[in-house]
Amino acid sequence: MNGLEYILGLYNMQHLELAEQLGIKKQNINLWIKGKQNIPRKYLPVLEEIFGLSANYFVKELNAVDKLEIQKEKLKRDLQPIIKSHATQFKVEAKDLVEVPVYDKEELNEIERSIEKAKLVARFEAALAVVDDNPYVDTFKLIVELLENVQHEVVLHKTVEALAHYYEVLPDYINSTPEQEEFEEAIFEVFDDHNY
Repeated sequence: MNGLEYILGLYNMQHLELAEQLGIKKQNINLWIKGKQNIPRKYLPVLEEIFGLSANYFVKELNAVDKLEIQKEKLKRDLQPIIKSHATQFKVEAKDLVEVPVYDKEELNEIERSIEKAKLVARFEAALAVVDDNPYVDTFKLIVELLENVQHEVVLHKTVEALAHYYEVLPDYINSTPEQEEFEEAIFEVFDDHNY
């Protein structure tokens, strides 16, 4: 969906109202939304100011993560939350522990979790789409089955964490429990015994 169109809908703003704020004709807004004209650069800072959003959201087709990010920014504006604490989380993109804010408004914490889920779904889809005839589709099927049926099981979590350490996706200094190191030593012996 066109960014400007989505933002106007989310903010319940009519094309005419935006046109009046920008000092232009309503037809210009319609042309921008339909993609028949690009938004002139001179209006991007004004749009940023009006909506409190980055200019790039107005000029592109939005994906699920973009839409959630826009919703989050609107919620921040509407609710004016306070960061009551920070939680330490491992971020795969950073390959490190990072501090993430915990807001006093649960709606913001909820949307942060939704954004993380949407990012995971996008990454999973990208992994599946690597090649048309993906030779590892059966592995992906097993992963989905495990997530659907036993995601709460400790052995699944411990094994996935061990694999993440084995393949250096997760740094060695990040362990979920003290027992994890013992578990990994035992499982790595099995890998070594079978030349994996």
